[in-house]
This record gives sequence, C-alpha cells and structure tokens, in this order.
Amino acid sequence: MENKYKKGSKDTRPWGTWEVLEAGESYCVKKICVIPGGKLSLQMHHYRAEHWIIVCGEAVVTLGEEKFVRKANESVYIPAETKHRIQNDGKSDVVFIEIQTGDNLDENDIVRFEDVYGRV
Repeated sequence: MENKYKKGSKDTRPWGTWEVLEAGESYCVKKICVIPGGKLSLQMHHYRAEHWIIVCGEAVVTLGEEKFVRKANESVYIPAETKHRIQNDGKSDVVFIEIQTGDNLDENDIVRFEDVYGRV
C-alpha cells in the first residue's frame, strides 16, 4: 500500500481548495472547499474508494449515471472505478470531508472524462 498524501498538504484548484487533515498507510482524510460555480472533473479512480460527508452548503453530486443533491450532514460513498463529480451551483462555499481508502492513494490516480477547466 502506498499513500503519497501527507498531513498538512494543501492545493488550490480552479474549483476551490483541498487540505489533508490526516493520512495513514491506506487512508487519507481531506477537507475540500468548492467555491460557488465550482465543478470538479467527472472522474474515477482505479485504486481508491471515497466517502464524502457534506459539512456545509448544497452539493450537486454525480455518481455513475445518477445526479442528486446532498446537504450538510449527508454523505455519499463512491466505490473505486465509479465515475463521480461534485459541483457547487449555490451562492456559498460547499465544504466536505473526503475519506479515501485504498491500495494507492495519489493524485495521479485520477482518470478524467470531462473537465470544464481543460485539464487532462
């Protein structure tokens, strides 16, 4: 098992920010903030599953072929190799906690299918 995330790591993306709150050999806990109008790429991961817990805001979630809304105190489980996306169509930030589990936790384990910011 490999985890390339380190506690305290941060990054700014076109859609918002993420910060690693905790990381172990086979798990990573991130706080993610999606700004109003922000939209993560439609993506999947080969080696990790994710569990999202919405802290504040109203998130539009794509999971496989489904699209639905999640609000504070609601969650979503994303199995490995499942297309997913989160977007913020509201006027305030969407903040959620992402718990990743798997054999290889790395930003390179992102397969993008669609991205409004032109990333591959």
